[in-house]
Amino acid sequence: MSENFKHILENVKQLNPQERTLMAHLIIASLETVADEGVDEAWAELASRRYDDLITGKVKGVTWDEIKQSIKS
Repeated sequence: MSENFKHILENVKQLNPQERTLMAHLIIASLETVADEGVDEAWAELASRRYDDLITGKVKGVTWDEIKQSIKS
């Protein structure tokens, strides 16, 4: 283990949970070297369609309590 790594590890231990979570996310994101073409646009289109379905009444929203109840059943 390099001295640089040891230094970073000691500093990370001093961060609060939210900061450590962000640090972990950023480290993992830095490992992703290939961006999937069109993924962001596909997610935006899906979200837009689902929102439209809710607004127009094509689908009905489900409460968290309903979801929990269906899991228990």
